[in-house]
Amino acid sequence: MDRMIAGGLLAAGMIVSACLIGASLSDIRSADRFVEVKGLAEREVPANLAIWPLVFSATGNELPDVQQTLEADAQRILAFLQAQGFPADNITRSAPRITDKLSQQYGSDGYRGNRYTAEATVLLRTDQVDKVRKAQQAAGELVSEGVVLMHQWGAQTQFLFTELNEIKPDMIAQATRNGRDAAARFAEDSGTAVGTLRRARQGLFTITDRDPHSPEVKTIRVVSTLEYFLIDD
Repeated sequence: MDRMIAGGLLAAGMIVSACLIGASLSDIRSADRFVEVKGLAEREVPANLAIWPLVFSATGNELPDVQQTLEADAQRILAFLQAQGFPADNITRSAPRITDKLSQQYGSDGYRGNRYTAEATVLLRTDQVDKVRKAQQAAGELVSEGVVLMHQWGAQTQFLFTELNEIKPDMIAQATRNGRDAAARFAEDSGTAVGTLRRARQGLFTITDRDPHSPEVKTIRVVSTLEYFLIDD
């Protein structure tokens, strides 16, 4: 009798163990099923800061004359910017950079032309981006007054967007929704359903010009990598 009871208990234990092992294996298989998707968020925003360096030059054979011309041109630029509606505290000036061509390697006793070339910059830094675009279109007035404006590499107008932190939360949420929609479409095609979020990796935010002709409009983009568990539908 004791042997029969012991055998019955052993059999029952084996059945319970088998059930527990089966449930564990099912859980493991469910945990292994997930899908990785990309969530995209993209937005166009206007630039909120413009930096416009107006580089100009003057030439001559006498330094006082060159300095006088440079100062007169600087005053013309300042008057032009103020007439365009920019306050004085948005405008700064750089010290002049003087080049003595006669002292350079190619200078010689037979050198002809203006000995000195001077360059200076009037820098406008403003949040009035629309006014900057209009002022640039009217900059020909300065040329008509004799100001020699120069185009230099590294001195192009910059249009910037500085409020990224204010829109980051909304864009991350949008990327997450976009990723979950992609996971749902995959799950539907595979006969499953989307479960909880397994893992998420936020991508880098990028800010680029919308196109080469409208740098005052920025495209902000972020791509997040998301993993969702797949469950039986």
